[in-house]
Amino acid sequence: MAKIRGAIIIDKERCKGCSVCVVACPTQVIELNEHVNGKGFNFAFPANHYNCTGCTSCALVCPDMCISVFRMKPERKQAE
Repeated sequence: MAKIRGAIIIDKERCKGCSVCVVACPTQVIELNEHVNGKGFNFAFPANHYNCTGCTSCALVCPDMCISVFRMKPERKQAE
């Protein structure tokens, strides 16, 4: 069975750095950035993006709806 890979995109200008998504992520993909956005908040970013499974936990708990989640199933290697 192929492992489903995921990817997240976070709108850093909408993020207020509440860190709810950091706690909700089961694979510890998201961290808060040390830099601030235009509003002065430390925004979330996908620090360990290779661990993302596309579970959507982060997007479901985000109060500002600034996280988009994408899923892709890796192609199977064909037998020769």
